[in-house]
Amino acid sequence: MKRALLALAALLAFTAPARASTIDVAVLDSLQYRGFLFFWNEANPVNGLVKDRDTPGSVSSIASTGFGLSAICIAVEHAWITRDAARARVLTTLQTFWNGPQGPDVNGMIGYKGLYYHWLDMNTARRTWDSELSTIDTALLFAGILHAREFFNANHPSDGQIRALADSITWRADWNWARNGGSGLTMGWHPVDGFLGNRWTGYNEAMIMYILAIGSPTHPVPATDWNFWCSFYNWNAPFGYVGPYVNFPPLFGHQYSHCWIDFRHIRDQYMTFRGITYFENSRRATLSQLAFGRLQDQLWHFTGQAQYNLGYSDSLWGFTASDDPYSGYAAHGAPNGFDNGTISPTAAISSLPFAPDSVWPCIRNMWTHRNSVYEGRIYPLWGNYGFTDAFSPVKAQWFASATLGIDQGPIVMMIENWRNDMVWARFMGNADIQRGLQLAGFTLLSTGVDDPPLAGADVFLGAHPNPASGATALRFRLARAAHVRMDVYDTLGRRVATLADGALESGEHELLLDGRRLPAGVYLCRLAVDGQAYLRKATLLP
Repeated sequence: MKRALLALAALLAFTAPARASTIDVAVLDSLQYRGFLFFWNEANPVNGLVKDRDTPGSVSSIASTGFGLSAICIAVEHAWITRDAARARVLTTLQTFWNGPQGPDVNGMIGYKGLYYHWLDMNTARRTWDSELSTIDTALLFAGILHAREFFNANHPSDGQIRALADSITWRADWNWARNGGSGLTMGWHPVDGFLGNRWTGYNEAMIMYILAIGSPTHPVPATDWNFWCSFYNWNAPFGYVGPYVNFPPLFGHQYSHCWIDFRHIRDQYMTFRGITYFENSRRATLSQLAFGRLQDQLWHFTGQAQYNLGYSDSLWGFTASDDPYSGYAAHGAPNGFDNGTISPTAAISSLPFAPDSVWPCIRNMWTHRNSVYEGRIYPLWGNYGFTDAFSPVKAQWFASATLGIDQGPIVMMIENWRNDMVWARFMGNADIQRGLQLAGFTLLSTGVDDPPLAGADVFLGAHPNPASGATALRFRLARAAHVRMDVYDTLGRRVATLADGALESGEHELLLDGRRLPAGVYLCRLAVDGQAYLRKATLLP
């Protein structure tokens, strides 16, 4: 067994070149589709709740359910399920959370004060496992709900119900109560013990929670709570050549909020002072983990000391919260974090938008060796829902047996954001999110590229699918009736198609780009709305 896993580690340590590969599109499709299947298969279709993990008897995690709502929207875009099937599942889920009993009782409740318990029974949708009322998990649930709200925007009775329920659920939450009279949000409340002792302070995954709470139209927290959150930041440079950033060793803290909020071209007062954005901050955190993996590999080869022989390299890294062979579940992180030889594929993959050139070698490496065989035995890096959730290739020679929803969700969503910005574009159109960002002091960063969509603004959602074989749809949303022109240019700047040139009503629109009439390659699509131009790229495959 030990020899076999050491052989596997040696294979994985090989650094593949970072050049583009024809299999890349298929790999991303597989990762997203397998990830979506977790949320479709490991759910109770009667109430819409999603399991925490794919093990028999698993409870529901409301955070996993929130990621699942976004995964369902993405699945419709990829035609993995019909819009009708997705609409029915989302509507069922929202009805469960709206109609479930709320109150201070220990038993029989789904939540209290509009917030929800971390763990729910999969069948009854009631509190289980002596769970706390969780502020952060409620926020992740709400993020998925608001994404679904923006996705189901057609003139359809069920779409209207989804939007109404989304507003009702999120507006009922009494975020101000969750402060317990102090600055910042508490981590939660227990029906026996009362409020938990700790508060959410930066930096970690709770950024989206504060944006939701500050932007609430009914029970907001003061905008000054954002300053409280920022006042605990730890700014330093573990690897000087990467650059300083706000540290949090596990990568999930740099990814969860970014699954929904587009931080590329906005920044608050703190990041304005530092001269970067939160997106750049996550890029530096990603590169620091890669640098840590490379350093351990170099130290092992140069010193021969066993403590550095963990199987890490610049094409095998990724440290975040996951199961492990020692603790059961732990928040692994690097550099300057807890590291025990456990690698989590979601850590690197979910950083694809931040540093694609650095993440791709790791994805390709794991894909190439996804089911390595040694002496007739398969050592599985690949399962029903994609890559195994975590593994220790050398120190413990261990592979996780369970898949977690909170690890699959970021994979599905961040690949989608890297491919076409679709989640970001829809979510950023929500008025409550825009209110929260503005009250927290976020302003647009002048970059010379497209700014993120503002509520009530026109939005060019881009091409979908992208890349595409055959035809692809160019989708955009108009805030008002306007004159629209859509031109397509090749890489030499030649206009090869004009898909629209006339007046269109407000709402979502879709124009078909027929790739069968054009050579394979990258094309620039220019949408002009009353003279205001928006640009997106579309890739056509042979």
